[in-house]
Order: sequence, then C-alpha cells, then structure tokens
Amino acid sequence: MKKAAFHNLGCKVNAYETDVMEESLVRAGYEIVPFEEEADVYIINTCTVTNIADRKSRQMINRAKRKNPDALVVAVGCYVQTSEGQDAPKDMADIKVGNNEKGKLAEIIERYKAGDKEKTEIVDDLKGPSPYEDMQLGRISEHTRAYIKIQDGCNQFCSYCIIPMARGRVRSRSKEEIIKEIEGLVREGCREFIITGIHVSSYGTDFDIPGKIVPSDTFGEKRLLDLLRAINEIPGVDRIRLSSLEPRIMTESFVQALAGLQKLCPHFHLSLQSGSDTVLKRMNRHYDTAEYLECVERLRRCFDDPAITTDIIVGFPGETEEEFVRTLEFAQKAGFFEIHIFKYSRRHGTVAAGMKGQITEAEKAARSDRLEEVEKKLEDSYRERHSGKRAEVLWEEEVEEDGKRLMRGHTREYIEVKMPIPEGAKWKAGDISEITL
Repeated sequence: MKKAAFHNLGCKVNAYETDVMEESLVRAGYEIVPFEEEADVYIINTCTVTNIADRKSRQMINRAKRKNPDALVVAVGCYVQTSEGQDAPKDMADIKVGNNEKGKLAEIIERYKAGDKEKTEIVDDLKGPSPYEDMQLGRISEHTRAYIKIQDGCNQFCSYCIIPMARGRVRSRSKEEIIKEIEGLVREGCREFIITGIHVSSYGTDFDIPGKIVPSDTFGEKRLLDLLRAINEIPGVDRIRLSSLEPRIMTESFVQALAGLQKLCPHFHLSLQSGSDTVLKRMNRHYDTAEYLECVERLRRCFDDPAITTDIIVGFPGETEEEFVRTLEFAQKAGFFEIHIFKYSRRHGTVAAGMKGQITEAEKAARSDRLEEVEKKLEDSYRERHSGKRAEVLWEEEVEEDGKRLMRGHTREYIEVKMPIPEGAKWKAGDISEITL
C-alpha cells in the first residue's frame, strides 16, 4: 500500500486543512504514516507568519528529502504562496501547491505520478476576489474535538502581517456546508467544535458584497451569530469554542447574544498585539487599549470569570522601553489567562518591514522573557481562582506519567486537567465528567 506522511506547521486553519488533505489521500488509496517513517509521499503544510516559520518549512522539506531521496516531496500552503523569487521551496520540493488548491492535492499528486510533470507549481493569484475553496472533513483521528474552518483570507492589512498576501481577501463558507460537516463529525463521535478561520470576525461579509473586496472595518456579527446559533442547535454538539476574534466585534449586543448560547465555551481569544496605544497605531490595529479593555469587561459581565487569552508582539519597530512597560502593565490590568508571545519578525512586503527603529534580536528576546514572567503569574492566578470549583471536563486521551494511568482533558475554560482514573470508573476519550479542580 502506498504510504504518505504529513507535517503541519502553523495555525488552526492549517490543522483543519491538513486533516482534509489526509482524508483525500486515504480515499486515493494511501496509508498515512508518521512523518518520521519512510514514505512514498511527504506533504509539508507550510507557514510563513514569521521568519522562524519560514525556516521550519525549509527544514521539514529538507528532512523529507533526506529521509527518502526517492520520495515525492510536496510543499503546500502559505510559505509556497509567498516565496516567489526565493530559492526555496522551489528547488527542494517536487510539487508546490499554494492556498486555495489544497483540496485538489490527491488529484495533483496522482497526475504528477502518471507522468504529467509540466505543472509542478500550482499557485493561484489571491490578490483579488477569489472563491472559497470547497473542502469537507468527513472524519478525524482525534474523535473528541474538531477544527471547523468557516472562512479564509483577511482584509485588515496590519502593518506587520504577511497573511493577507499569503491567504488573500476574505471569502466565507456557506452555513449549509458548515452544518453538514459538523453533523457528519458528530456521527463520528466528535463532541467539541473549534470554529476557526483566518479572520473569523469577517465571516459572511463577502456574502453581502459578492465579487468585491470587503472594507477592512466591516465585521460579520449577524452572519457569525446566525451560524453559531445554528451550530448550537445541532444534537450531539456539546461544546462550541471560538478561535481568535477581532476585539472590535465584541459589542454589547454581540456579547449578550453569545452569552445566550449554552454550548459556547467561556473561552475567548482577543488578539491585542500591544498594550501601548502609539504602537497599536503604528501596527494599524484600529482600536486603542481603552476600547480593548471595554470588550474584556463586557465579557466578564456576561460570563462567569471567562478565560481570556491573547497575542502580544514584542519588539515592534520603534517600540521604546516606555511603550513596552505599558504593555506589561496593560497585560496585568486585563488579567489574561494566557498570552501567546511573539518576537516581531520582519516580513518582506509589509509596511513595518520598512519602518525605522528596528529592534535588535537580543532586545526582543529580553522583552519576551520579561513578558513571560508576567504571563506565568497571570496564568497561575487564573488557575488558582478556579481551584476547588466544580467543572466539566471533556476527556481527550489516556496518558501515562510516572507509571500511573491518567486521563487528560480540558474544562470549558480550556484549563488542562490530568487525573488518575478513579477505581471502578470507566472514563474514556469523549466522555464528559464533572469534577472538582
């Protein structure tokens, strides 16, 4: 049996698309094996959000070539989409597939193996309006949770971000297709669904302006709520979790509507990027820290101590010590559960790449360390507040630590839990238990 191995880099959207591509190759007669094993085909779903992501993409392509020089190596995704004019991955991968063509991967591979090797680089131009690529997930290896992609592309053009060039403009998936996919995954045993996309807050805005570029300040509150309400009504769906949302979508009416969805988890990721208003302005983020804090306060009024997580970039061009200290202070004021910390990465083609005052790597690392200290204290504080409370845990897998059998899962707030299996209990992946944290 032909063997294929996948390696996924990057975001939740990439994770979803990797699941779909794996399923398409299984239907084409391939056995999916770990990337470390010898395979006939290696597929690397690349990322380009940072220089480190670029480097990892190149490394994995090279690793596949070394593992089996006779294997077919396929690079797909964001790094391929934005690497025009670069040596890699053009000279390393046999086939290069950009975004909006991943759903055809099995067909592309089979055509190449049949001798059609003229078109080895399939990269669409995503600078203008594009259709949403039809992808459908029928089953996944992890039977408790599934990522559900509802849209692609971004029109925000933050000054540091390469993603609009890699993913193109906003394009959304129909509600009917999303519901159909979730219903199928419920039958496969999935109980929690993570709603994801490149810019989830823009979901459905392109439905209202077909064939045109959606303005960057347009958000899809009504369309997104309509979708979430429909998912909330699907029998067998136990949890709905949202991935990153735009802070500006969190209006009073939107937050109150979210609070009315009993299956929605009280876990919200609102990307901040900086706690300094002057840095936010240079980033082209279209809100200030006061507006952001109002969004956080609305969530806390409508939900019981929700988990609020965020992203912060340190070392943005021109970031002074005073501006960075404001970020440290704001993080503590907002009381985040977790902070995903990124050192600013200069991306060719973005506005920020040409800004004066580029920060040294040493200073970025030092600031990252200082923010990590704050993040650790905030995370510990949130966990301590929930210690001793009753909580529902969705068990995801059985693990072994120090010779003990443990069940691992997450609460609705996404607090990780590991517990010994009580004597006589028959916990298994997919079960939900109420425990004391």
